[in-house]
Formats: sequence, structure tokens, C-alpha cells
Amino acid sequence: MLTHIPFPPLPAPPSWFPGHMLQFQRMLPTLLNKTDVVLELRDARLPLTSINRNFEGALQKWRRERGKGASSPDTDADAPAAGPSTAPACERVVVFSKRDLVPEWGLKPFQRAMSAKYADQRNFFASWNRTRDIKALSELLVDLAKEHPHRPELNVLVVGMPNVGKSTLLNALRNIGIAGPTPKALRTSAQPGMTRVLSTRLKLSVDPLVYAYDSPGVMLPFLGKGDKGAERGVKLALIAGIKEGLYDTETLASYLLYRLNVLDPVSPAYLRLLPPGTPPLLDVVEFLEILAQRLCMLKRGGIPDTSRAAVWFIKWWREEGGLASAAAPALPTSTQDLGPRDYRRGWGFDLEWSVDTAEARRYDEELIQAKMEDCIDRFEEAAKEEEREGGAISSTQEKKIAKEMQRARQQARTRARLAAKKGR
Repeated sequence: MLTHIPFPPLPAPPSWFPGHMLQFQRMLPTLLNKTDVVLELRDARLPLTSINRNFEGALQKWRRERGKGASSPDTDADAPAAGPSTAPACERVVVFSKRDLVPEWGLKPFQRAMSAKYADQRNFFASWNRTRDIKALSELLVDLAKEHPHRPELNVLVVGMPNVGKSTLLNALRNIGIAGPTPKALRTSAQPGMTRVLSTRLKLSVDPLVYAYDSPGVMLPFLGKGDKGAERGVKLALIAGIKEGLYDTETLASYLLYRLNVLDPVSPAYLRLLPPGTPPLLDVVEFLEILAQRLCMLKRGGIPDTSRAAVWFIKWWREEGGLASAAAPALPTSTQDLGPRDYRRGWGFDLEWSVDTAEARRYDEELIQAKMEDCIDRFEEAAKEEEREGGAISSTQEKKIAKEMQRARQQARTRARLAAKKGR
């Protein structure tokens, strides 16, 4: 078992914020005026990194204007409807997609941890290839519409970062909610940025009437400074949330190897790719050389082609390896494997904590939830600290803001001189 897993060196994050993302971000406050339900999609593998903080201000203002404060009591997604209401509809439902790619043992603890920390939103886990998940989400939207019978229709706005499955979800909801054959309404792609404009209204239910809008995926304008920004960028690149080509594949392979080791230090998912008997590895170069030889990816002279192996490794994880890593146990089969050191545990790519020998003896859902709540607290505190230090904007943006402020001061002085001349 790996007892010490060093963090790999990562490059500074790139910037990928096309014009259509900025355009939608500016449109959001206006769109919310005619929205009853916001479906915010996040990737279950990155439940915290896939939060887009640029949405938060507009969403909180929307809730305040509808009479819903941040401290409003939350209702569980599986709870029955509370009955008809005459208040304006205003619901925020966070849907964590790809639930089949994270370990099952962490779903309930994480859902309870999120409900405890974010009381103003409902939390829902789904996988697009599980019909019962799509049906349950469709029933949730129908129940929300029935809670507001005074409204002729319920309007749903789907938002989220690129490539979290917004268009795929709406196609699936339409297929479940509308009787008879329904043609695919929205184009989908494995590459980010397919949806570039707000879609036309899609009917998701006939009785009651539920309509939805698909929206472009919006990336953060700046991923952050230092190690936090570097790690955030690599995480998003691994789930194909950032345009291909902005990262070196061997860098992504290095971080992926690190994360798979954290998820299961005893028997990482990648071991099935290597020769039998190979122990868990820390060195990405050694790993890629063994993998290249195993796959017969060799250059002239029998030299392992590590670049090709890195591309194959990332593709394997996106297509098959995610399911394999989701099978990681909550703890090793025998707590004796822990030894005298703390055991490093992880769930998804965002949550990571230590388990000592005493905690291992009572390692249940309650303890896992407490660990996850600590991870969420650290994430929120780091985000606030980053904002205080100005890490949420790049140096280029800082210079642009400074120039705009200087231009505004010059214009103000010019207007003051013209006013003074007219007053003489």
C-alpha cells in the first residue's frame, strides 16, 4: 500500500473564456426574471470544482427578489410535495451528473453534507444512462409545477460549466416526459463548447406544462493563481471541461495517476492495465513506460512512446476507468493494512481526508459525512481567501480594470471642466 503520495508539479492554468460565455453571463440576470427553476449541473467527480461562482451573485439576487433568502429551509429532492403554493416559484436544484463514476458509499454522506452546508438548494444525483434517475428528476420537476398551480407553466433554466451534460440531460428528460417518439432536440458532443447560444424552449411535460432552456456552458474567466488554480485547471481538463490542446497530456496523466492512487492506495484502478504483480506506482514516467510496453506503443529502437501512452491512459479513464475507480472501497478490506500511519482517503477528485487507526474502527456514514463537511468548509474558506487576495482575476484582467477606471476618471474630469466652462 502507498503510504506517501506526493503531489505532482502542475503548470499555470490556461485561460479559455470565448465571447459566447461572456454574452450568456451578462444575459443571466434578465433570463432569471422569467425562470421558475434553475437546474445547475455539476460533475459528481468534481462536485466543488465544477461550481461556477460567477453564477452565485445573480442566483442569490433572483432568490431574494422572489422572497427566498439564503437561510430558507431546504427540502430533500426525494421528499413529497408540501402542497399548493401561491408564492412565486423559485427553486434551485443542483444535479450532480455521472453518479456512476464516483463510489456509491459516498453518495448519501455527501448529499447530507451538501444539504447541511447549502440550505438554499436541493441536491440530486443522476446518471444519464440510468432511466430511473431521469424519471425521478422528471417527477421532481412535475411536482414543483404542481406545487404552483396558479402558474400556467413552469420555466426551467439549465446552467453549468462546459461538458457537464446539460444538452444530454434535456434530451433525456424530454424523452421521459413526452409520450410517444420524441426526436433528439439538442446536439451533443464529447468536446466542450458545442452549445453556444440559448436554445429555444423545450417542452418537458404536457400536464402540467414544463418548459426548459438549454444554455451555453460557462467556464470561469480565470481559474486562479498558484497551486490551487493549477490544480483546478487540470481537473477540468481531465473531465474534458476545457478545450483540448490547452494542456500537455503527460501533465494530465501525472495528475490522474496521483488521484487514482489517492482513491485507492492499495489497489488503484490502473493496475489492471499493467502486467500482473506490478505494485502501485508514484512515478508517472515509470508508469507510462510500463504502460507503453504493455500496449506495444514503441518508437524506433524499442523506446516506449510515453506520449501515446499518456493519451491512451486519459482516454481509458474517461471511457472505462471512471467506472473502475468508482469501485474503490471506503477502506481497505483489512484495517491492519493501515499500519501506524494515517490512511489517505478520497471521494471524487475534490474531497480528500485522513483516517487514523482509531477512526478506521468506526468508519461509518456519519464519520464520512463529517469528513466531507470539513472538506466543504475548507473549500469555501479557500475560495473566500482567494477572493480577498485578488486571486479570482488574472493580472491581465487587473490591468484592464485599472485602465477602465483611469479612463472613467479622465472622462469625469473632462465633464467637470466642460460644466465649469458653461457655468461661467
